[in-house]
Amino acid sequence: MEETLLIQQAKDGDLDAYRKLIQQYSPIVERFAYQMGNEADDMQDICQEVFIRVYRFIDGFSHAKFTTWLYKITLNVSRDFKRKENQHYRRIQKVMKEATDGYPPPVDNVLREEEDKILHDCLQKLDEKYQVPIILFYFHEKKYEEIADILSLNLSTIKTRILRGKSLLKKLLEAAEEREGTING
Repeated sequence: MEETLLIQQAKDGDLDAYRKLIQQYSPIVERFAYQMGNEADDMQDICQEVFIRVYRFIDGFSHAKFTTWLYKITLNVSRDFKRKENQHYRRIQKVMKEATDGYPPPVDNVLREEEDKILHDCLQKLDEKYQVPIILFYFHEKKYEEIADILSLNLSTIKTRILRGKSLLKKLLEAAEEREGTING
């Protein structure tokens, strides 16, 4: 019930209630955005954009569940961010047209365990139609019905995508483990 009260207070212009919503839900937004393949360095910008949209459109919020609406906004912001990032990357590649200097990228501070890094990398290789339902189901513990609502898809589609995505992810993980075994063996 406190969530409903906070949302109503935020709708009424109470900035303190809005701040509390941000404090309560920004870890979820950051985690989901990162799992969607955004860089750790971009989390602050993405999170900020999500909550700007929440602030702008909170008067139109009427869903039964705030988190469902928040996941939809985060998904859209992540997609927009990736699209802009890809455009920027293509411009840089066009200008540079030369190889990098050979230094490896910095080690991720967010994922410290090698297994988590492998899982994260494999998740990023999945098509988004499988990736998003798997992330929401396994890492955010959303029910099929809620995932269907977040993605505006029917329930059977969600179940199928999770099943197929799980199978694809398993194959990717097995291949990654084989590569690791070959490298380390």
